[in-house]
Amino acid sequence: MQDFGHILDNRVLLVALLACLIAQILKLVIHFIQHGKVTVRVLVETGGMPSAHSALVASLAAGVGQTVGWASPEFALATIFAIIVMYDAAGVRQAAGKQARILNQIIDELFREHPTFNEDRLKELLGHTPFQVIVGSALGITISCLAGPAY
Repeated sequence: MQDFGHILDNRVLLVALLACLIAQILKLVIHFIQHGKVTVRVLVETGGMPSAHSALVASLAAGVGQTVGWASPEFALATIFAIIVMYDAAGVRQAAGKQARILNQIIDELFREHPTFNEDRLKELLGHTPFQVIVGSALGITISCLAGPAY
């Protein structure tokens, strides 16, 4: 437990977290451009442009490759982890969001027929489009490359 304080010395981790933070801030900016209002809630919500998950794991994998080596088992592990996270963001969670949208339509129809029926709506924006994932991963890799001298 005494070594836990050294976690802030892990520059690969810090750069990956920075990539995630920048992606989240970009979501806020993009939402403002699209809707003309600042909605701080987008900073903690899933989904949206760019994918912060993708930025985080792509930056992590690139940072591991830069510091440990592109042929290392650590880079292979980080890359496989990144692929799984990005696939999940664009595949499984995107499909769950589509299902939630359909279920919400069913709930809306029930409200019309039974006004006493009260059920919370399901969250529809769970995942990302493939384009949002690609942009997030490109952002993460770019940030990692720019931070390369800090490693």
